[in-house]
Amino acid sequence: MLTRREALQRTLQVSVLAAAATQAPSLWAQAAPAGPYTLPPLPYPADALEPHIDAQTMQIHHGRHHQAYVNNANKALADYPQLAAKPVDELIRDLNAVPEAIRRTIQNNAGGHSNHSLFWLSLKKDGGLPKGELARALDARFGSYDKFKEALATAATTLFGSGWAWLSLDGKELRIEQTPNQDSPLMQGRIPLLGIDVWEHAYYLKYQNRRADYVNAFFNIINWDFVTERYLKALRG
Repeated sequence: MLTRREALQRTLQVSVLAAAATQAPSLWAQAAPAGPYTLPPLPYPADALEPHIDAQTMQIHHGRHHQAYVNNANKALADYPQLAAKPVDELIRDLNAVPEAIRRTIQNNAGGHSNHSLFWLSLKKDGGLPKGELARALDARFGSYDKFKEALATAATTLFGSGWAWLSLDGKELRIEQTPNQDSPLMQGRIPLLGIDVWEHAYYLKYQNRRADYVNAFFNIINWDFVTERYLKALRG
């Protein structure tokens, strides 16, 4: 049970994060070091996805874990201004162009920055179901939305260790895939449309070791409007 003081502190933390996310994106940027990448603001208050993802998890996941990826990527790129000037997705799409001395660091940390930047935008309260062209494409590729959901959930729950399960676009074909750690489909020439973060920090405070419960809850908060827009843009080049 929370004490009254702890409850008041948590309420204040949520209020501050909500204000930062909705009123002043630059507040988040101030936390990042001088460098090419900054932490993007959450597009909703930290408690907006409850009860599926709790506010404290969002605070830690976004403000600490994602911030650490940004910090580490910037630090690794400090002596490589030409690489530092690239958009993060472009950078990780061509890891062979990154010097071997920092390649693994960039793979892990710029990859983490890219993955999480997409992750926050892919979520919203009461996400509903896919519609229109994407819904038809999912039915054509997987047989039905329920079969797609089952396939993505299986990919997320069976991934050993930390990583991601993805709906991605390979040319014009939808596919489901797993990546370890902070790898992205971009690194294999594919376009990520939707990713489930199955690192324990994404769910452990609420779900402990019940990854399957977290994955099941995830389907309630997918921002299908955003995923559809991303799909259509990728499909049409």
